[in-house]
Amino acid sequence: MRQLSAEARLHFHARSLSRRTTEARIHTIALYSAFAVIAAVVFGTLSFHPF
Repeated sequence: MRQLSAEARLHFHARSLSRRTTEARIHTIALYSAFAVIAAVVFGTLSFHPF
């Protein structure tokens, strides 16, 4: 197996960090979206007066 140069290792490390932050950002957006949907449903049911 060939040895990676320091530059290649740095590039590989930066790409893996970038991928992890992208995944974390997607998870954060999904979590906040879920809370927004729950809040919308709760607010909608509270403001609805059937009688």
